[in-house]
Amino acid sequence: MQRLLSAALAAAAILFAFTPQSAAQAAAPAPVVHDLGRFTVEVQGQGPDVILIPGLASPREVWGLLAPDLTRTHRVHLVQIAGFAGLPAGPNAEGVMLGPIVEALHAYILRERLAAPAVIGHSLGGLLGLQLAQAHPSDVGRLMIIDAVPYLSAMNRPDVTPEAALVGAAAMRDGVAGMPQADFAAMQAGSARFMVKTAEWQPKVAAWTLATDRQVMARAMYEDLIGDARPGLAGMSTPVTVLYAWDEAMRVPPEAMDALYARNYQGLVGVKLVRIDGAFHFLMLDQPARLAVEVGAFLR
Repeated sequence: MQRLLSAALAAAAILFAFTPQSAAQAAAPAPVVHDLGRFTVEVQGQGPDVILIPGLASPREVWGLLAPDLTRTHRVHLVQIAGFAGLPAGPNAEGVMLGPIVEALHAYILRERLAAPAVIGHSLGGLLGLQLAQAHPSDVGRLMIIDAVPYLSAMNRPDVTPEAALVGAAAMRDGVAGMPQADFAAMQAGSARFMVKTAEWQPKVAAWTLATDRQVMARAMYEDLIGDARPGLAGMSTPVTVLYAWDEAMRVPPEAMDALYARNYQGLVGVKLVRIDGAFHFLMLDQPARLAVEVGAFLR
């Protein structure tokens, strides 16, 4: 019911619908959308700035359970990467992606004169936020990373060599890019059941992936797997909070998950690690109320 109400309020603001019951909504300004080529940004609300970066193949709508309340007290910048979830690929159609996206985020922050905004990134978006904070420390006032690690290839294989990581990442990239559509669709339907626990969201998550440019997705996965941000952790001064999911269905003891994330973020002084129980990878969809509490504490 809350999701339906939030969607109705957003639609009313965008369409400037006016009824006696929704005069305040009708007076609200429509969201401003900026096109940075590598991504678009939809801006809503007023107050301190918060940038929300979704993960692989996800649209800005992945934050739909968090953003409506957040925009009451903050100016929220909702990013969507070009090529993901139906957005045209633009300059992401070829070449290296993640480094240019980080630089485009830096350019956006400078252009809009954002003063050390808070940045919240999920999955690949978390890695982008981490890379931004390392490359341009003054751009990020504080960083929240949701269910992501500095070097994905080493998450469960801490001794993986760079050569082995490259070979594995290339195999995954080529496999995803060349897979027949029917097989890819079946794979995504199955994958969604392990990525999001809440059954009603599983078809939506799979649909976002199917609407994503497959070549862009494959290359983004490759860069995610080979991008190692661990060497820059020790030199960071940005306050960082890391949320990570755990559920008994994962068949991993919660203590083992705690140790896994502690190992992956060792060297990052002052990092705050918070486990969110009862959630899979898309914890903003599985545990929206708990996420809202953690985001509120993070922003305070």
